[in-house]
Amino acid sequence: MSETAGTLIERATPSSEDWKFRMRCPRCGSSISDIHTKPSCVNYSCDYSSAGFPVVDGQPVLIDFESSVFDRRLYHRDNGSVMPRDVAGQSIGTRLHRFTFGENPVAAKNCEKFLDLLKQETARPVVLVVGGGTVGSGADCLYDDPDVEVVGTDVFSTDNTALVADAHRLPFEDATFDGVWIQAVLEHVLEPATVAAEIHRVLRQNGIVYAETPFMQQVHERAYDFSRFTQSGHRWLFKKFTEIDAGAVSGAGIGLLWSIRYFSRTLGAGDKFSRLFTLPFFWLRYFDRLGRSRARADAASGVYFMGRRAERAIKQREMPRYYNAQA
Repeated sequence: MSETAGTLIERATPSSEDWKFRMRCPRCGSSISDIHTKPSCVNYSCDYSSAGFPVVDGQPVLIDFESSVFDRRLYHRDNGSVMPRDVAGQSIGTRLHRFTFGENPVAAKNCEKFLDLLKQETARPVVLVVGGGTVGSGADCLYDDPDVEVVGTDVFSTDNTALVADAHRLPFEDATFDGVWIQAVLEHVLEPATVAAEIHRVLRQNGIVYAETPFMQQVHERAYDFSRFTQSGHRWLFKKFTEIDAGAVSGAGIGLLWSIRYFSRTLGAGDKFSRLFTLPFFWLRYFDRLGRSRARADAASGVYFMGRRAERAIKQREMPRYYNAQA
């Protein structure tokens, strides 16, 4: 399913790392001085002029802590993560998960399309990855392309991030990026609509967004897991974008695997045992290749949306028609 894309425009290729000069205070929007040593807001009336921002692993933590679920004290140690993470993806638990649930061919295919669309606009697109502490499944081509400048952000620092930020208040000027990639993140933010509006703000004219968000999936980030979306709900979240493509990332088979895993946990199995308990049922994911699009989306474990930045939002009355067109 797709809608008519916006008219292509010619634009000069941005200079390398130009985005670094477009970072702004997440509280007041003013410039930031000494970004990598002692970052602080240049606006003397702003609290972050005197308090400044923390730095972890050499990366500035540009978060307005007064309006965030993350506490400043998290960034006085380690990388600021609220829980242990297998960033490299090499732990036994991660490997068991990968074998049981498989890879993400939908994201891999969409990543190629995403890059192709961006390169129709500019020779060297600059892409903001929100939640880029780890490389998302199927997103490798984004990082492997030498003609793409990737700016990774997350609420903790890793080798994949350039700075730490809360997506509710992205610390960049308007119209800074050609594309935004946000994969398995929107379920972890308190106000998804606010984040979608921020993505719209930091995208240039005709900029492209790609988002993946769970629908039928259990809580997987403990206290930092808040929302789920149907395909229609996901579309409405990005209502100020022209749809290029949308659909299910994974279907009822993957959803059933998640249910089996969490069913075993409700019976007292710990995280490790629940992974082993689910392992014999890995074959259920192959059924996701079958079925009609709307029925598959109705039972999807996760959904995706790819869209182009627009100036006007779709109308409420269009949403029932949108659902019916999925058949």
